[in-house]
Amino acid sequence: MQELTFEQLNRFREGFEEDRAARTANAAMAKTELADLAYIPMNAARLMGEFTIDIKTRGITAQEKSGRCWMFAAMNILREITAEKLGVDEFEFSENYLAFYDKLEKTNNFLEMIIESADEKLDSHMMEHLLDFGFGDGGYWEQAVGLIEKYGLVPKYVMPESYQSSHTEKFMKLLNNTVKRYACELRRLKANGVGHDVLEEEKEKMVAAVYKAECIAFGEPVTKFDFEYRDGKGEYHVDRGLTPREFYDKYVGHSLQDYVTVMNAPTEKMEIGKYYVFHNMCCQAGMDLHALNLTTEEMEELTLAQLKDGVPVWFGCDSGAFGDRKMGVWDPDSFDYQGLLGGMDWTMEKKERLDYKQSGATHAMILVGVNLDENGCPDRWKIENSWGKEVGKNGYFVASEKYFREYVYEVIINKKHLNADQLSLLDKEPIRLKPWEA
Repeated sequence: MQELTFEQLNRFREGFEEDRAARTANAAMAKTELADLAYIPMNAARLMGEFTIDIKTRGITAQEKSGRCWMFAAMNILREITAEKLGVDEFEFSENYLAFYDKLEKTNNFLEMIIESADEKLDSHMMEHLLDFGFGDGGYWEQAVGLIEKYGLVPKYVMPESYQSSHTEKFMKLLNNTVKRYACELRRLKANGVGHDVLEEEKEKMVAAVYKAECIAFGEPVTKFDFEYRDGKGEYHVDRGLTPREFYDKYVGHSLQDYVTVMNAPTEKMEIGKYYVFHNMCCQAGMDLHALNLTTEEMEELTLAQLKDGVPVWFGCDSGAFGDRKMGVWDPDSFDYQGLLGGMDWTMEKKERLDYKQSGATHAMILVGVNLDENGCPDRWKIENSWGKEVGKNGYFVASEKYFREYVYEVIINKKHLNADQLSLLDKEPIRLKPWEA
């Protein structure tokens, strides 16, 4: 193995000192945010305009310092259905309510996976995956569907946000520390010959302890409530003694099973044109996640079809790639990091970025509009984010067509928009991925 030598360091030093542009960039970076220096305003200005298709939505939400974007995005789509039924201009579901059960389900699922893997060595692939990763606030559309169909929904005022629900980093760290101690205990019991029934009894005590901690941090979820509201004409309405599931059935009543995840992940492990299934720590116990892996062109065509149908599109993207939070722009051509950093080059094809873990879906939002050029092709996309009204254009963002094709990795599409070949994939036995492969 070749060590780095001082002769090499001297050559590096001389190269920097002779590069006036590099030294000027160093001076600029001393007191300025990197993204602000790389920002090219005139390129971003190309994206600032109206949209051919622009779906009206009712208000911007704020996930604050939590990883619940996937849940906010799902609820924001359903919110439009409820608001239309109620005849109101603004409405929001309680994210705190559903997130409470999400953490509880993840705890139960993690411990179930530990019990199932209790005979494996700690350095097995599964155990390293479970213990290295743990679980966070993040999730998927299908995960939100499972939670909603099991626990229902409630209006935000019924279980409002707490400081902890909006600032989850510390709680999630403590929760992961706790479940890893539980994992140690369950594995020790299994090694001592304890049977499955006893392990399940011990697991129930562990989940009960997490439930209590969540009640302290977030509040105890309601089981019944009175739903009160005034419609657009100012008339008062009340519906008493509803369960969350009854509220969902009556005031949303939308079949979430009509939707399918369409991803574009051209990787070594996943072929385009195949149907996949996997189970990981974001799931509920006994539940799998499914996805069609299609081409970028197919994913875009399906997204356009749903927007033209007047329905927003849940999507997952790499929010850390070429974005400006304040301006609300995602566009590779609006940021010149490579030029700013003296030519340092990290450009890779989409397949390579995924295979080498350079990029991936880190944030979920909803597409609510698109602009079509003179040939009817998309050139920019309107996004409803969940970062509050203080960023972007009153909370709405814009992404270029280039960003969509390169950094959008999954969309949620109603099955009615799929063609016959795409639908036929859903009838085949899905290919199962390992938890660490998804």
